[in-house]
Amino acid sequence: MVKIIEKHVQLDFPLGHHLHCLIAQIPNRLRRRDHLFTLEQPEEQWRMAQSVLDLVAAGDGNLKRLHFLMFPEISVPLSRFDEMLSTIEHRFRPNTVTMFGLEQVTLEQYRSLLIRFHADNAEALECVERDVDSGDILGMPVNWCCVAVKESSGNLRVFLEAKTHPFRGEEFLDKDHDLYRGRHFYLFRGEPACFNFMTIICLDYLYRDLYSSNIKQIIDHSNRLFFTLRQSLDALFVIQCNPKPEHRSYREVLSGFYGEYLEDTPGVRETVTVFGNCSDESEIQGVRCAPCYGISFVAISSRHKMLPYQEREFSSDDFDGAPVCRLRFGSGTRLFYFNLPLHHELDPRTSRVPLKVHSVMRWTDEGWAKVGDGEGRTSQ
Repeated sequence: MVKIIEKHVQLDFPLGHHLHCLIAQIPNRLRRRDHLFTLEQPEEQWRMAQSVLDLVAAGDGNLKRLHFLMFPEISVPLSRFDEMLSTIEHRFRPNTVTMFGLEQVTLEQYRSLLIRFHADNAEALECVERDVDSGDILGMPVNWCCVAVKESSGNLRVFLEAKTHPFRGEEFLDKDHDLYRGRHFYLFRGEPACFNFMTIICLDYLYRDLYSSNIKQIIDHSNRLFFTLRQSLDALFVIQCNPKPEHRSYREVLSGFYGEYLEDTPGVRETVTVFGNCSDESEIQGVRCAPCYGISFVAISSRHKMLPYQEREFSSDDFDGAPVCRLRFGSGTRLFYFNLPLHHELDPRTSRVPLKVHSVMRWTDEGWAKVGDGEGRTSQ
């Protein structure tokens, strides 16, 4: 099963105050070329991604307080990888974590990138080298993501992960369709603020075999963290390019994650789980499915207080009876900016809602513009 590698990162988050996250729900237009899924219009895709980076770098409004930025999987052109990192390193504020998926590459290219960023990915490289030593697999496609951490000192650290779910290999007899299965996840131990978080890719949240599952590995590791250090997993970020964002399987896994149906789960009891998807303008091989994509959402334990609520751009519910409170966004091309609730914000003396949407922005010809709520007022 997947190996969970702990990494200590210097993130001086404000103590006793909630953190902030921005989901860039932008479209992916993908086409298969030479056994790899690549962006059909990489320059147009980069223009949109860069506009988000410019917005965060400018820090207008309260975006100066941003801590986590999420892009969908396979949403950043490979040719712009260095430019993306350069923007984060030189223009972003310290204590910022950026998570983004890139175009698929071959295992040989992925290994080269691990070697390039060996200082932060030594254990991951060892896992890949063991696989490479076992057979002729360097041509296998890799679906991967990057977690770029700009520490409190301004130092940029670059962590790479490969998707562990077999993806198309489950649906096709042709072995060339198989994805390389990643062997590791990173668990980031933020210090001195003591904030622990993970980033995984889409179906990694669901993947299981006859013996175990990724999500059980995460729960068990978080439980050990709780019982040995009295710490827990504070946030789990899932980047997606998912045409079934509300699949029944997601509800079932969330129910087990928060409901303790199989085992006691103190290590993830107060985890904030953030699912960031691509928008409903996405296409794969020229096929568009408007009602399929989008619907990024945030889930927290039902121990928090969040009554059902319906707004034009977002709503809250319990995901059809799951033991969660869910903030559910729409399917359009949007930026969603919200806070990550603190674990102790459940207070029986107040009706204060732990999740707050700070703003929702839509894409226009002039760039990103804040949208109003259902009654015409600007969302705050």
